[in-house]
Order: sequence, then C-alpha cells, then structure tokens
Amino acid sequence: MDDAIARGTPGTVTGGPKILLRLEGLTLFAGMTLLYAVWGGSWWVYALLFLVPDLSFAAYFAGPRFGGIVYNAAHSYMAPVAMMTSGFALASPLWLSIAMIWMAHIGIDRALGYGLKYSAGFGFTHLGRIGRDAKPGADYARTALSRGLVVRDARSPLSGPRQA
Repeated sequence: MDDAIARGTPGTVTGGPKILLRLEGLTLFAGMTLLYAVWGGSWWVYALLFLVPDLSFAAYFAGPRFGGIVYNAAHSYMAPVAMMTSGFALASPLWLSIAMIWMAHIGIDRALGYGLKYSAGFGFTHLGRIGRDAKPGADYARTALSRGLVVRDARSPLSGPRQA
C-alpha cells in the first residue's frame, strides 16, 4: 500500500522521491544564490525581495481554495523561469536579478518541505503536511470534510451511519 494513502493524505510524495525533491530545492537555492553573488547583485535587494513571494499567503484570508491558487502561482517555477528567459532575451539585468531571487526563494521553500498547496488548507502540500496539520493522526479527508471541501457521499467511510 502506498505510504501516502496509508497515512490518509493522497497526493503527497514520500520516500526517496520526496528526499530528491527537497534536495533539488536546496540545489536550486544554492545555485541561484551563488549565481546572484557572481552576477554582483545587491544583497540589500536580495534580502528585500527574497520574501516577496510569501506575501501570496495573504490570499488565504479569502479562503483556502483561492489562497492555494495564489500561493501556488507565486511558488511555481513557471513565472520565474519565463522571467529569466525574457531577461536573457531582452538583456535585462533587473529581470534576471528578480528571477534569480524568486527561484532561490522557491528552492529554499521546497528544501524546507513547503510544497505546493492543496485546497484543503495551507498545511496540505505535495511534499506532505506542515504546521498544525502535520500532527500525528491529522487526516486529510476528515480535515477537508470539516472545512466543507468534501461532499459527503453515502458510499464514503466518512459519511457515518446511513440516514433513513
């Protein structure tokens, strides 16, 4: 049986692939930070922009589904890679610097286990549960059900006794 299913959190990476994904994140962080240093970028700018993607967390005030969409958009590789490609094509040092810092941020997040989010809430990521949702016994399906993100089905083991 799959480890993720056995723990009640479908869709999370476990074992060797999870370690590999976290090491990839660490490699990306180190590589982009080193490249930024070689590039001669300002460390004040680096420090100022490094946490900007985390402002996407504010979208969770509008709900877990919208928060997850916005957070994932800010923590996906697609936009910074497109920005870096455009920076090279347009010979734009500003775009290249921002892209390096953004990818370094995503890399350290992945290395620390902060993966892309599911709509059940901030604590449910593709790299496993984080925060209060990581407690032993926390169950993805029951938490999602309690937050109104899963529709009860008579065939579901979560639906309880059948109503007459």
